[in-house]
Amino acid sequence: MQTVIGTYGGWLNCSQCGNCVEVCPTGTLLDAVYRHETRPWELEQIISTDVYGSDGMQISIGARGGKVHRVVARDRYVDGLNGEFLDVKARYAHGFINHEDRIKTPLIRYTKGGKFIPATWDEAIKFAAKGLADAGSDAAVIASPRLTNESIFALKEFAANVAKSDRVAVSDPFDLRPIFENLSVELATHAEIRKARAIVQIGGEPEEEQTFTAKQVRQAVRNDGAAFICVNDTPTNLSRRATHFVHTAPGTADAFVLALLDGGSIDAAAQKMAVDAGEVRRAIEAISSASGDVVLMFGEGISAEAQKVLAAGAAKLSGEGRRVLLHPLARYNNSVGANDILSQRKSVADALKGAKAALVAGSLQDVGALDGVGFVAVQELFLTETAQKADVVLPAASFAEVDGTFTNNAGNPQRVRKAIEPVDQSRADWLITTQIAREMGTDILQERASSAIFRQIAKSVAVYEGLTYPAIRDERTPVQAKYPTNANPVELDGLRKVVDAMQPGEKITETPRIGHKLHRLTTMTSKTPQFHLLNHANPKPANLMVAPLVQLNLDGSPKEEGIAEAAGVSASDRSIPKN
Repeated sequence: MQTVIGTYGGWLNCSQCGNCVEVCPTGTLLDAVYRHETRPWELEQIISTDVYGSDGMQISIGARGGKVHRVVARDRYVDGLNGEFLDVKARYAHGFINHEDRIKTPLIRYTKGGKFIPATWDEAIKFAAKGLADAGSDAAVIASPRLTNESIFALKEFAANVAKSDRVAVSDPFDLRPIFENLSVELATHAEIRKARAIVQIGGEPEEEQTFTAKQVRQAVRNDGAAFICVNDTPTNLSRRATHFVHTAPGTADAFVLALLDGGSIDAAAQKMAVDAGEVRRAIEAISSASGDVVLMFGEGISAEAQKVLAAGAAKLSGEGRRVLLHPLARYNNSVGANDILSQRKSVADALKGAKAALVAGSLQDVGALDGVGFVAVQELFLTETAQKADVVLPAASFAEVDGTFTNNAGNPQRVRKAIEPVDQSRADWLITTQIAREMGTDILQERASSAIFRQIAKSVAVYEGLTYPAIRDERTPVQAKYPTNANPVELDGLRKVVDAMQPGEKITETPRIGHKLHRLTTMTSKTPQFHLLNHANPKPANLMVAPLVQLNLDGSPKEEGIAEAAGVSASDRSIPKN
């Protein structure tokens, strides 16, 4: 007889993978990414912040000998924002940190179309500085929303004081300005979502992209009976929890925003959404009759005009005993911080249009935007498509190798702490930018420490005024940035035009599989082998004797070698021993 540890009914179809492993009291369930590498007590534990999602989940990085071995929820050692909860990316997709494909040394392409040549840091910095200096004010500066606030601030200072250029952008396809420039109410913290009496989700799929937010919604509904109004064109796993699910025609959620803020538009809006008007009225009634906190969650699922109107009109939905709060479903770990620091920015396309040179920290969504740019310097961890377009590539340190801050979707600036020294010759993004600036004749940062840079941020970015590292060090009680609210008039004419132009199509009836976004392969997640299994829908093996990673090659093709013998044995082949 052979005993195999498994789960009843086959593979668990779960987006919060790993919580069961972390709380297993006997060690029977093991983390396959970390298994047998070290003993837990041999690891140094460093508290930091998740680099993937905008929820800003707190993590504890287990490091030893210059390598990150394990990531667990901060609650394992001390209470944090997210308790013991982590999603599968935050917990397991850390293989990129010490991956062999990391750029190990600066690379220079001396002639267009030529090969990259390894270079020293001095050579690379001089080469980058000359290329950017030759462009003058026609140099563009692009920041990734994955960078720390400190690195984004260094890029801002470089553009303003060195390149003297207004060609500044953030490589985030979701522009948060329509929301933050029109806030009429405060942002909802995750604790407030958990205790809300009504939660409204318009578009988006937080269970795949803002997983801790989704967990708070589920608990509010299940444990405290909160009303959950979900307006979406796709039935999702989270919409199953909804007390009111308004299943709209694709791309028509803007019409619900109009109906919510203009009761006279309900019938016309319902027609555009291809839903019953009574259904819309019942959903709006659940919002307007709630007593306590009402949280409005929305993101890319609605147009910029609808985002603007909803942010500006949220205050009008408040009433006696009812407080309305907003929760933007930002895409990346520091989308909000990038919005705060680079509030005066262009789109990536506009910043690069006609630019003679570009300094890109991170990667672009559309690398074609770099076509026609004469000189490109890229700060990156891997030779991504963006880095392949560069004339000089400068190896950047990962979040586990730097000190700094990220700002989450609740407006909480949170600490990022160095767990290991920078891998190979990589350097912090803010340090690379500072060194290029110095080579070009300008010192952009007064002091060479992340804490000092954050003090500069607090002096120049109003929403961070008065904040310091000591003030935000205890993430058990997160500090919220001071986002101003206003009472601007709510202009609905623009939104009406958007809704009037809608042509409802056929409804989507199929629920996407769990993990269709959460488990997708990206530059970072693809460096963890187990993520290839998840991305290919975690296929159930022939029997419990087949180890999961034996089933597939990393490209998703079936693997025959190694499973032939096991495949020939099934549960029905096992005989019950007789006494």
